[in-house]
Amino acid sequence: MYYCYLETPIGNLLLAGDDEALALVGFPKGSMRHEPETDWIYNEKPFAATRKQLREYFAGDRTEFDLALRLDGTEFQLQVLDALQQIPYGETASYGDIAKRIGRPKAVRAVGAANGRNPIPIIVPCHRVIGSGGDLTGFGGGLDTKEALLRLEAENSQFPNVVSAAPTRPV
Repeated sequence: MYYCYLETPIGNLLLAGDDEALALVGFPKGSMRHEPETDWIYNEKPFAATRKQLREYFAGDRTEFDLALRLDGTEFQLQVLDALQQIPYGETASYGDIAKRIGRPKAVRAVGAANGRNPIPIIVPCHRVIGSGGDLTGFGGGLDTKEALLRLEAENSQFPNVVSAAPTRPV
């Protein structure tokens, strides 16, 4: 497993993966904070595309990512991660919206748990999931990080009249 760091407006992100795919984006704080394992090798080269695309994202120049990702989990968890990737840039969805989208409308809590285990936040945009009342709920990088990501997207979305950091739209 290779790793490197990327300096961003929300702090240094840990990127980890192999020559073929990105497997982890770790936040600098919060429950999704990660440290490299002792057998990981520091190497920026496998992450050239990831670093470029994340820089473009934080500059407001990229709304979608085109990267090879290594997502592991149960069939349910993978369905949730896929549904997260369908939430458009600058928009949000509730946990209930995601549960309905995957055909499991009563699995709201399970959707929340799968969302919280997302190993590749930002790229798999779990920050776009909010509470049913529009409130910002738990986030592995901290609520201030979630708010910053939503604000970045709101400011750079095709909907310039949106003033909230968390515009809502059912998925």
